[in-house]
Amino acid sequence: MATLFPELAPSNGHIESQLMPAAALQQALAGGAGAAGAWFIKRDDELPVAGSIKARGGFHEVLAFAESIAIAHGILDAAGDPRVLASAAARALFSQYSVSVGSTGNLGLSIGVMAAALGFEAVVHMSADAKAWKKDRLRKRGVRVVEHEGDYAEAVAAGREQAQAAPRSHFVDDERSAMLFFGYAAAARHLAHQLAQAGRVVDAAHPLFVYLPCGVGGAPGGITYGLKALFGEHVHCFFAEPVASPCVLVQLASGGDAPVSVYDIGLDNRTDADGLAVGQASPLVSPLMASQLAGVFTVPDDQLYVHLLALKTSMSVEVEPSAAAGIGGPSWLSDSPAGQAYVRDNGLDMRAATHVIWATGGSLVPPEELRRFQAHAEALTGQVSGAMQPAA
Repeated sequence: MATLFPELAPSNGHIESQLMPAAALQQALAGGAGAAGAWFIKRDDELPVAGSIKARGGFHEVLAFAESIAIAHGILDAAGDPRVLASAAARALFSQYSVSVGSTGNLGLSIGVMAAALGFEAVVHMSADAKAWKKDRLRKRGVRVVEHEGDYAEAVAAGREQAQAAPRSHFVDDERSAMLFFGYAAAARHLAHQLAQAGRVVDAAHPLFVYLPCGVGGAPGGITYGLKALFGEHVHCFFAEPVASPCVLVQLASGGDAPVSVYDIGLDNRTDADGLAVGQASPLVSPLMASQLAGVFTVPDDQLYVHLLALKTSMSVEVEPSAAAGIGGPSWLSDSPAGQAYVRDNGLDMRAATHVIWATGGSLVPPEELRRFQAHAEALTGQVSGAMQPAA
């Protein structure tokens, strides 16, 4: 990784983010009351190279595909130096293959950037609601962007169909990929190390709460899976979804295995949280989450902006709207009837709790876009009195 991306030299090629104490945000939103325990922000918004949580799964899958090709052609063996994947011989081999994905933006960036860096033909199928700057950034990296008029699901379906019809083509399936899922799950072990470094114990008397923005479910599902493997009943993971696009909530609430979309219950899947604008949940992840997920809360778009402004003013951290979805999680847990019932029914002592709010993207957002987010948030805060609360 450090060979491919010089900016990773200081970390010796590792892709990781800091766990940032968030007492200032806690004070700004909770005012010292409610939401007891210690707050932290997991800064996946600043993950190097790809700038979002999607680097975890996306890079893992592309590297795994490259590794399999290199082994099959005798360039790499199981005990060999993986830096051969960045060699001229490997690039010549990889140039005969294509890697494609369907995305609203951030997954496309991670897949496209990694695939192009290794020498693959990189193709990203993007939905109509994907941001223009993300398409431009991909094209500058040598990635071919194919635009579709429909939503995320249609872009994924079109990309899958085209890849299946093409020889030597690998499609990264955000809805069904185990490689993506396990790439995300690997984040759990590093978070556990960071919590230990911060002196945060996780056990029955010291519960851990994690709030994860959710689109199709792969990234938050993988992280939940990893955390439950490490901490079991002592970790409580909640997904945060836009009011118009709660695809995992809809799927789990249906109580069945048959696919159900947000359109089926009259929602329009229109949200400024473009990375979370997904109508139907992952069929791979949803069945797993039925037994592992603590719950789901929904967030109005206006609140995304109010909370990203609170994060900016209290901690000088700038994120995109989708990455702000989990910020209201601790207050929702302490203040809403549903959250209070969860704490009560599980016999949880919140005084020694740890709250981790996962920030999923934002560092690659152009400055003018960040300014637009802030301006919109400032206009909203001038109209809203009191703290806005997420919907249950």
